[in-house]
Amino acid sequence: MNVVSRCAAALAATVVIGTATPAVAAPPSPSPKVAIPDGLYGTADPTYDGVWRQSLSLLAQDTVGVKPAAKAIDWLLGQQCANGSFPAFRADTEAPCGAKAPVDTNSTAAAVQALAALGGHDTASGKAVTWLKSVQNKDGGWGYSPGGASDANSTSVVIGALTAVGEKPEAVVKDGKSPYDALLKLALPCDAGGAFAFQPDKRGKLAANADATAAAVVGALGKGLAGEPVKPQGTGPTCKDAKSPEQAAQNGAAYLLKSLAKDKHLTSALPGAKPQPDYGNTADAVLALATAGQGEKAAETMRWLEANYATWAEQSGPAAYAQLILAANAETSDYNDFGGQDLVRLLNATGPKPAALPTAGAYPTKESEPAGKHAEKKDSGFGVWWFVGVCLVAGIGVGFLISGRNRKRQP
Repeated sequence: MNVVSRCAAALAATVVIGTATPAVAAPPSPSPKVAIPDGLYGTADPTYDGVWRQSLSLLAQDTVGVKPAAKAIDWLLGQQCANGSFPAFRADTEAPCGAKAPVDTNSTAAAVQALAALGGHDTASGKAVTWLKSVQNKDGGWGYSPGGASDANSTSVVIGALTAVGEKPEAVVKDGKSPYDALLKLALPCDAGGAFAFQPDKRGKLAANADATAAAVVGALGKGLAGEPVKPQGTGPTCKDAKSPEQAAQNGAAYLLKSLAKDKHLTSALPGAKPQPDYGNTADAVLALATAGQGEKAAETMRWLEANYATWAEQSGPAAYAQLILAANAETSDYNDFGGQDLVRLLNATGPKPAALPTAGAYPTKESEPAGKHAEKKDSGFGVWWFVGVCLVAGIGVGFLISGRNRKRQP
């Protein structure tokens, strides 16, 4: 789930759908630059994505055999609140979490997945999972903010957290409903494409959403942000009546393949603007397809990413490189030679020097490599400030953009 997607999820939490939904803080506005904490990946303002990008970076490094620096892990641990939850970013870790550091399910679930993968942090991840269970909705799912209406992306990332710590998602129930029940309620029938919706609109209707579908395919299969390389199924997925999470996932995979068939990538757009390639959600779609056993059919999209990712990833920073690494790993592509570049090297260059590498040789880090090509650019067009712009547009009445890993996009 990328930064812009999480913006829409936060905004969606302010919308009343069915019964009343607790209000959350107003959409974020540009704030003064904050000092970049030691140990954090990236150099852009972490206000809206610090924990998310740190978690993805650590998870991606661990997935490919890199041992992260201790101070990078310590930074993430230091973001945790007393009740176990995580905010998007906590500037003052000495002060208790509150209005200035609102917590959310996505940051918390991502942190759980990273800490569980790294190992040795059972107390922190256990407290976080306990908090996640405490804010589960009656339909079995989760919204971005505690108490917000359930959405496919948030529910899926929490499923990944539960699985990461050895919990069985189907056994985590509220009023008799599990996370899988919540996802099935967001699955469209085959005559509507078999996709997943982000969440119902104000009238209770569902609309196909490529981003939500990519997240839900992985979640419905009980997997996390890293997905899982699955042996190819041989034949393409067939849409059938979704009576189980597994079938709903295959239906979603069929929808993604159809969405990618023409241009080999997904698109998104700001209101009134021409649709542009959506690199992050395209990477998520590849990971979802590979996890559903359709990795071979995602090969052309993977090649499209290899040929076109560089500018987006350079501007977007560590989370983008992490997304690409996880997608390439799930799709069994070569993340060390991705369009002629080593994604692991590029990710490592955005953070503190790793404690250990899987192979001989030193990858540069932001401590040893000057800013330049492949270094993250602050406030870039596709970075945090574009995210802030989306939030501001939504806040003044254009409406939140349902991306195409959380929150508002058309394929």
